[in-house]
Amino acid sequence: MSLLELVVNPNSGRNILPDCCTPETFADVRAFHRTLPGYQPTPLVALPDLAKEVGVKGVYIKDESKRFGLNAFKALGASYAIHKLFPDGNVGLTVTATDGNHGKGMAWSTHRLGGHAVVFMPAGTVASRVEATRAIGDTEVTVTDLNYDGTVATAAAYAKEHGGHLVQDTAFAGYEEVPENITLGYSTMAAEALEELAALGVGEPTHTFLQAGVGSMAGGVAAYLAETCKNPPAMAVVEAWESACVLESIRQGRLVTIEGHTQTSMAGLNCGTPNPQVMPILQEWAQFYIRCQDEVTFRAMRRLAHPGPHETAVISGESGASGLGAFLAVMDNPEYRKTMGFDETSVILLFSTEGDTDPDHYKAVVAD
Repeated sequence: MSLLELVVNPNSGRNILPDCCTPETFADVRAFHRTLPGYQPTPLVALPDLAKEVGVKGVYIKDESKRFGLNAFKALGASYAIHKLFPDGNVGLTVTATDGNHGKGMAWSTHRLGGHAVVFMPAGTVASRVEATRAIGDTEVTVTDLNYDGTVATAAAYAKEHGGHLVQDTAFAGYEEVPENITLGYSTMAAEALEELAALGVGEPTHTFLQAGVGSMAGGVAAYLAETCKNPPAMAVVEAWESACVLESIRQGRLVTIEGHTQTSMAGLNCGTPNPQVMPILQEWAQFYIRCQDEVTFRAMRRLAHPGPHETAVISGESGASGLGAFLAVMDNPEYRKTMGFDETSVILLFSTEGDTDPDHYKAVVAD
């Protein structure tokens, strides 16, 4: 069984961005995040021993387990979207669907402003992620018997019936502004990373791996790097094997939905339909699309938990470590390595988007 598949984007143009992706907008996002309690840039961790092992100049991974004490990056998007939705700070009822991290970020953003959050989670969501969300204020959490896409539809119907505001990171007809702002919110990760690389004297990355569920994080980070970098890095979108809806959409040249209850430990990537708003960004700027089996990310989780002698350990969960896992698997394959253009001058930027959000499974994986 293959552990990884690499698809080259035949239509990458690398020259167009949506009108919302401007320096002024990105500056507004960053300025807002700086006003949030507890805001500080998350660490960018160097992996020099790993870089030497695989024959590149540098490997750097941003540790989003340190974001606002929430063990994941998602509050960046939800907080900015809620800020734009309720500019006077008078938040009422917010509703979302989530595999865990987005719902937790949305609930935190709602609760700190005195609002009430209702969160729906798909069948199979592990108890630790359910309880971590429910523990935020008076958040209501319901686990459905549906897959992710079905749970999104349930959340949208609930919001409409109860007069709430849907805060979802994927767009559909008549629902564009909130998911656009969520996507823009993720640009702060990229802004911090470029500043941290510059402070280390490294300069711009040559390659980046961006994991995708619906693709909003990948789109937001890709757009910032494309707009900001003098020489934008080669970008790879990383997905779970069974739910690689972005890859399939690129392969088939249309928006593809993957039906059914797809199985993966990478819960944050287990989404069936891409966010149509970000597909134009990814079509233009992502040159590579990767789908990987769970063992690919397990290997990276173990490598980050047990670092080299000159490295700092990073607690990275199943979705969080998938970018590093894909990079390692590519470097094991001479053909893929050549296709992506890695050599001794390459600088790789990665994002560990979550910590141990399923603690028991994390412990079992890294102890193996």
